[in-house]
Amino acid sequence: MQNYIQRAMQPALRNALSVFPIATVCGPRQSGKTTMCRMEFPELPYVNLEDISFRTLAMEDPKGFLARFPSGAIIDEAQLAPALFSQIQVIVDDDRFSGNDSRKFVLTGSRNFALLPELRQSLAGRTGVFTLLPLSTDEILSCRTPDFSPEEMIISGGYPGVWNSPFSARGMVVDNYIDTYVERDVRRLMDVKDLHKFSIFLRLCAARIGSELNKSSLAVEVGVSVPTVDSWLSVLEASFVVHLLQPWHANIGKRLVKSPKLYFTDTAVACRLLGLQEASQLAGHPMRGALFENLVINNVLKSSYNRGDRCNLNFYRDKSGHEIDLIVETPHGIDAYEIKAGMSYRPEYFRNIDYVKDLLGDGMRRSGVVYAGDVEKHTPDHAIINYLNFPDKFKVQH
Repeated sequence: MQNYIQRAMQPALRNALSVFPIATVCGPRQSGKTTMCRMEFPELPYVNLEDISFRTLAMEDPKGFLARFPSGAIIDEAQLAPALFSQIQVIVDDDRFSGNDSRKFVLTGSRNFALLPELRQSLAGRTGVFTLLPLSTDEILSCRTPDFSPEEMIISGGYPGVWNSPFSARGMVVDNYIDTYVERDVRRLMDVKDLHKFSIFLRLCAARIGSELNKSSLAVEVGVSVPTVDSWLSVLEASFVVHLLQPWHANIGKRLVKSPKLYFTDTAVACRLLGLQEASQLAGHPMRGALFENLVINNVLKSSYNRGDRCNLNFYRDKSGHEIDLIVETPHGIDAYEIKAGMSYRPEYFRNIDYVKDLLGDGMRRSGVVYAGDVEKHTPDHAIINYLNFPDKFKVQH
């Protein structure tokens, strides 16, 4: 396929389908799920349940629908016909009993499959589950010259449709995504009555990137109830528009904050909601640091998801104001990273990391500052890392 950008998830996805009879791939609309699956498994027939005729058949006669695919299939937007999950369970269990391991199913969807009770009940132990987010910085640089500024990376985001469009048309592609999928599609799922308030809500969420989420304050500003804010946020999360970074809790004798931080799955979407259309507007903008932090944290999420791993990411903040932007729990200890949008490194960037390290002792494995500068330095205690090399090119020391 012309302009196809190879996805880092493909080897893990192929490996999962050699182990399980089913692979499920969820993620936001237009993140490249369908294209990746069809490129990786060209031998499987493809069917899209957005097509009303296929969806009707799948819902009313799931057994007859699946009989059309004796060798398996790629089924797009599978969550639209949840009755398929139990019938697929019957098929793969029969295949296992008879020793047939050739039939394979790849299910994709734009809702978080982990939240679907039908999938959890029917396909547990039978499927590898993946989340495909928009392109990571590493995936973009694998086929583009690395001459983009951090501001250009933030304003462009990671949707493949953006990177496959002329630079002058990228804003229009993002606007279309917001109009079609964020405001219209997500709004329909929530049955939002007051469209104006929902639009305000989205923009206020973008203005809170990297901040602790205060739902009561957000509800007051929008003019809705806290339960309404809860409902809207849950659907935005399930639809991969936003994600929440939870605070890290440890028994270290300190009062820690309890509210999560809010981030957008794609920085280009956040920028457009903030009224930012060009990279030059980010220079000196009060949200520049938060958007850079969002970009880096997204890349850590994507790197983990692309390997098929579960992410265990948090942030640290106590009531005394000590804060670390990113805490990664690993089997080998805690990794702690500060994220700075500047191009210059200052030793005081490690002040909070050193403070928490004194509390944890040997519990902290390694630490670093991820920033926009070019100079990198690695010592036994600390690392200074250019954001383009984090996390994929930053070698993990086990």
